[in-house]
Amino acid sequence: MKFRPCIDIHNGKVKQIVGGSLSDEGDRAVTNFSSGQGAAVYAGMYKEDGLKGGHVILLNSKDSKHYEATKAQAFAALRAYPGGLQVGGGITAENAAEYLEAGASHVIVTSYVFRDGRFDQGNLDKLLSAVGRDHVVLDVSCRRRGGDYFIVTDRWQKFTELKLTCKVLDGLSRQCDEFLVHGVDVEGKSSGVEEVLVKMLGAWDGAPVTYAGGIGSMGELSRFQELCGGRLDFTVGSALDLFGGPIPYQWLCGFR
Repeated sequence: MKFRPCIDIHNGKVKQIVGGSLSDEGDRAVTNFSSGQGAAVYAGMYKEDGLKGGHVILLNSKDSKHYEATKAQAFAALRAYPGGLQVGGGITAENAAEYLEAGASHVIVTSYVFRDGRFDQGNLDKLLSAVGRDHVVLDVSCRRRGGDYFIVTDRWQKFTELKLTCKVLDGLSRQCDEFLVHGVDVEGKSSGVEEVLVKMLGAWDGAPVTYAGGIGSMGELSRFQELCGGRLDFTVGSALDLFGGPIPYQWLCGFR
């Protein structure tokens, strides 16, 4: 079980937001924390502390007036820690190599592969041809509907038809190196993890999985470890003291 740090960038600034609140209209989001430091500062810190596999996420769409500023921050982080960070947000077969050349170890992809509510094998094939399976992380972040978890796209606002199950993970794992899973309904709320989801992911024996969402205290991290049997990596965002929360970053550096 490893700590995967994050650098979320919105409107050109490092932020922590309530995930389900993100909207392209007006580039709005409920913000828990907005940093006065650039993304490269955080990347340099993660490099110095030997934390690998963290996530740089561009939260603005390509149509946003803030997109170029957000992208510039992402590139600064990747160049500050070459090979140590993954990047996601608007990744396609056409631009993925650009991020790898800037220093990303992997590209994280959701909406390009899960389009219009359905899995798009053709787009995934294009991505794999462009950068190779070893550089691809599939983001299968999900929300609960009717007692099940469904993969969501387009800044987590659109439900797909694909229910997240061990069988689905089995099939997709042959076409990626890792998975990233946000429990979107609890993301940014520090209200506890999605326990059913964490149990399911922890019971699956396949590719590496990083879970994010709801870890708001040291006690909740212990509960997460118990639920997944220590088999999942994890991200802490709003609850981290770097971003105004109660969990000490230096303590999490022990999970390497």
